Amino acid sequence: MRIEKKQQLRQLRQWRIRKKVQGTPERPRMTVRFSNENIYVQFIDDTKGVTIASATTTSKAMNGDTVKANVAGAQRIGKIAAENARAKGINAVVFDRSGARYHGKVKALADAAREGGLQF
Repeated sequence: MRIEKKQQLRQLRQWRIRKKVQGTPERPRMTVRFSNENIYVQFIDDTKGVTIASATTTSKAMNGDTVKANVAGAQRIGKIAAENARAKGINAVVFDRSGARYHGKVKALADAAREGGLQF
């Protein structure tokens, strides 16, 4: 399959999910994105269109530690994301996996965020 076709199908999946999953100020959307090297998590209020909190493997909160985009890295980022969200007063979220299947890294990140105190 050509790379353009894969990108188009991924975009269609994201749009299909985004129609159903909406973030509010009380319950923002927790979106997860994995690249080959990094992990990105954002807490988004869709009514205002702003990012409330975020956590990435490239952020200064990692204190120079190298975290890879694998299951162990996803667990660490999930805990850090939960801490950042709790610091901003976020207790409940709507989980947006950005079209990725719910297993492996995505599941590890979600479980770590739940252990950190977030409700899905």
